Amino acid sequence: MNQMRILDIKQSIYENNDQQADLLRQMLKDRKTFLLNLMSSPGSGKTTTLTQTINQLKNELKIGVMEADIDSDVDARKISETGVSVIQLHTGGMCHLDADMTKQGLSGLGIDELDLAILENVGNLVCPAEFDTGSSKNAMILSIPEGDDKPLKYPLMFSIADVLLINKIDVLPYFDFDLEACKDRAKKLNPNIKIIPICAKTGEGISEFADWIRKEVSEWNRY
Repeated sequence: MNQMRILDIKQSIYENNDQQADLLRQMLKDRKTFLLNLMSSPGSGKTTTLTQTINQLKNELKIGVMEADIDSDVDARKISETGVSVIQLHTGGMCHLDADMTKQGLSGLGIDELDLAILENVGNLVCPAEFDTGSSKNAMILSIPEGDDKPLKYPLMFSIADVLLINKIDVLPYFDFDLEACKDRAKKLNPNIKIIPICAKTGEGISEFADWIRKEVSEWNRY
């Protein structure tokens, strides 16, 4: 009688990726380069938030940005206007970046002279959360129009994020979004998550996010 075997390939892939991510993180540590992985849904305001943040930090830190998209170079062109180094990564249809893909991107970007490398991950609340990119810290953006129930629907993303930016607070009066409920749901999943309400369009709250990055970069280079 033939025997049927079941091989959990996904687990194997994740385990290998985790190993590669740890190696990449150590390499970045040795070179004193902080890697921030920024994730969110499409249209949440990642690029606008990133532009505002870069403008507050670029005179203090040497910054490079990796823009990951399935196609196009729209976001990379916008970021290039800030004057920092930027590279566009096309994922060939994949909805996330893993550690090896991130390493390739860093190689193309060149990190020897960078204090801060930022990965603007593919717009998606599912796949990017499943793959460790080797980042020093993870940040995510949730915009008001998306709804306050997203921590309930996408718990992994909120569980792995070190900081949650709640964007577009200028439109809060026009949406049925319970800000405190959203914060509570995120905190239940991740008690250590830092939550910063922002408006990327006006710049409200961006200074607090920039301060968080300054602190994390400093601590990363301290040990």
